[in-house]
Amino acid sequence: MPNTTYTIPAKLSRMENDKILVTGGTGLLGGYLLRALIQQNKHVTALYREQFPTLLRKDEIEKINWYKGDILDISCLQDIMAQCTQVYHCAGMVSFNPARVEQMMKINAEGTANVVNISLESGIKKLVHVSSVAALGKKRNKSTINEQVKWDEDVTLTAYGNSKYQAEMEVWRGISEGLDAVIVNPSIILGVGDWHKGSAAMFKNAYKEFSWYTEGTSGYVDAMDVAKIMISLMDSEISAERFIISAENRSFKDIFTQMALAFGKKPPHKKATPFLSGIVWRLEKIKSLFSSADPLLTRETAETAQMFVAFDNSKILNSLPSFKFRPIDETIADYSREYLVKMTQAPQ
Repeated sequence: MPNTTYTIPAKLSRMENDKILVTGGTGLLGGYLLRALIQQNKHVTALYREQFPTLLRKDEIEKINWYKGDILDISCLQDIMAQCTQVYHCAGMVSFNPARVEQMMKINAEGTANVVNISLESGIKKLVHVSSVAALGKKRNKSTINEQVKWDEDVTLTAYGNSKYQAEMEVWRGISEGLDAVIVNPSIILGVGDWHKGSAAMFKNAYKEFSWYTEGTSGYVDAMDVAKIMISLMDSEISAERFIISAENRSFKDIFTQMALAFGKKPPHKKATPFLSGIVWRLEKIKSLFSSADPLLTRETAETAQMFVAFDNSKILNSLPSFKFRPIDETIADYSREYLVKMTQAPQ
């Protein structure tokens, strides 16, 4: 959706009433968070660079004050945050391409440092920072991960996980300097977005009848649930805490099968063994050297897909006793229908 579709004011027309800034509002989770906030009649400002969230309708987009910029633009952040009281920091880069490590570290770690520093300077009342379960350290096979897992510098970790860990360290530094903040660590987020990117691509692969599966397990959560939890934590007295946000632990095979069936497509039926996965990620690495595209599979993602990992969500459920996660089967069924609608409405 090009930014020329809507008339965006050069200056924030309602800034005097705005209290909330959302970074990363054009991403998958950011779109669900923005929708939840405006449904509560909140006055929200969001950053954008080139396009708006594909999730939001025109009338929803027009209820948000959009400011062109990003978290590496310090003067931009200073202008906006000087007039806000709450910040939801969703902006970040997800990549497992070794060629993008430097860019990812700059966005995730340095960008978060900017948000934290200006939050302290501007007197922001509270920050909710979106991290990832990847920041909890290397996932140990056949283990259950909770918030107490210690980061081990000597263990081989993903560059993405390291970038999110470094970002968390910036938030903890801010907390030590007086910032009221909470960190959320979502597992794999399912939602309706650009299905060429991130976790949304899982729906695309299922629709296109990708035939391979692994038997590894991971955690999954509805984007709408993550947004609800973030708002509840922002409005609570909870501070200086981190929370795993994960609804269910499921196998990759099970998730892809449910998605395929929801689309009326053939489920995956070929088992990708560790040996086969090793061949594929090496071939993908070679192919990526001759193109600008990210490899479809890397050593990190291949290893992760073979691991049996579970995430403990008891801390968030105990902290928000009235909250209940949406069943993942329901999430998959509803979002698959939404993707089908989007495809029928897309210009031919």
